[in-house]
Amino acid sequence: MKKNYTLLALATVAATSWAGGLLHNTNQHIAFQRMMARGASTEIDAVYTNPAGLAWLDNEGWTLSLNIQSAFQTRDVETSFPLFAYTNPDHSTIRKYDGKATAPVLPSLYAAYKKDRWVASAFFGVTGGGGKCNFENGLSMFDAAVMSGIAATTGQLLASQPLLRQIVGADAITPDMYTIDTSMKGRQYVFGGQLGGTYRILDNLSAYAGLRFNLFNGNYKGHLNANLGDALKQRAAAALATLPPEQAAAYAPMLTALGQEGGLTHIALDTDQKGWGVTPIIGVDFKWKGLTLAAKYEFKTNLHIENDTKTLEATAMGEASEQFETAMAPYKHGVNTPNDLPSVLYVAAGYEFIPHKLRGTVEYHFYDDKHAEMANDKQKTLKHGTHEILAGVEWDINQMFTVSCGFQNTDYGLSDDFQTHTAFSCDSYSIGLGGAINLSKKVKLNLGYFWTTYKDYNRSQEHYLNNPALPAGSDKFSRTNKVAGIGIDYKF
Repeated sequence: MKKNYTLLALATVAATSWAGGLLHNTNQHIAFQRMMARGASTEIDAVYTNPAGLAWLDNEGWTLSLNIQSAFQTRDVETSFPLFAYTNPDHSTIRKYDGKATAPVLPSLYAAYKKDRWVASAFFGVTGGGGKCNFENGLSMFDAAVMSGIAATTGQLLASQPLLRQIVGADAITPDMYTIDTSMKGRQYVFGGQLGGTYRILDNLSAYAGLRFNLFNGNYKGHLNANLGDALKQRAAAALATLPPEQAAAYAPMLTALGQEGGLTHIALDTDQKGWGVTPIIGVDFKWKGLTLAAKYEFKTNLHIENDTKTLEATAMGEASEQFETAMAPYKHGVNTPNDLPSVLYVAAGYEFIPHKLRGTVEYHFYDDKHAEMANDKQKTLKHGTHEILAGVEWDINQMFTVSCGFQNTDYGLSDDFQTHTAFSCDSYSIGLGGAINLSKKVKLNLGYFWTTYKDYNRSQEHYLNNPALPAGSDKFSRTNKVAGIGIDYKF
């Protein structure tokens, strides 16, 4: 078949981050959900958001925190492609592909031990990926390529086989003459375990150094079978019955093969991927009266993922091809693919407007995605790294109840060449709200919820999928995101 079958990029059909850059989850604590801007925090969530700020933790000894979040996303692709008109009842060229990503239970754990000017801290959570994504009806990138490939290949075959052309009744087998059975799903998690230490250098200045160990774990599974329709099978059987025995024997193997499951096209993938990398982290925090200035820097993490492939199949009309071998090469067993985590700079300014009552924070994040190596150097197609702006306020109603809300805006620097059907992003803004309840002097309960509003990404291509063999096509990428959570902080 044509080279446009090199679309086994199925191995990226996994959930990307809920909040943060292209490859990071920054919503690790419920305090983030309800306030968003936590970069100047001096509470237990600072283990992740502002580790240098732990120097001002209000508890000597141990402080622990357990958080549980649930995330629900949709990732939809609406595609316009000429061959879709053959099968749409209204002859429209548009098809919509719905993807659902869920992460019903995602925990994170925090621990800090403070003694005088020193604080030792630890964190564990899902720092990247974070769920499963399922496209029950496949994706347009596969359907469009398969339809075009079948038309081109069968056109060549029928031109040299008058009998087959007579059976088909056209110059090529078109999408209304066969069915496509397909589904794609993926699972992706990056587990992060962090250890570090904070030291209060001066009365108003502290510093942090630590490491985060990242473990990547993913599974990707999918199939596509293009099968001859019943009407065409019946016409082929009837034509075969009218042929002389020798001629019928010559055509029978071909027609039998085409009539089997996946006889026109068969693609199947089932692979696990694993990898790991270490992220060095440094931070500083400065406090003066009600003002807090904080910064954290995470260095780039070199991370490669290795395939443990159980199934990797791709045939066209029952035969493999050199193009398929090339297409499948990145997903063969044992192959390593770069998946670096970019360096990240976080800076924040917090101010206590009313002491022990009302406080607010503004924050900025920069993810240097263009210098984090991805498969096929995909990062080079970005216009710039990810920019995020956050703001949040928190109000202590009384000694027991706290309410808060926040805002985050994310600009990824996306480009047409960066977006794929299996892994696309959309610029967005998020709003979070919630509160905390001090159940006692030792125990705090956090409740939070945030949702993300995405800007649709539209792309038109003179040759769909940048394949010269395909006609023009267009895509509209859309997403939704809702996350809720509950957490408890405990002071020993």
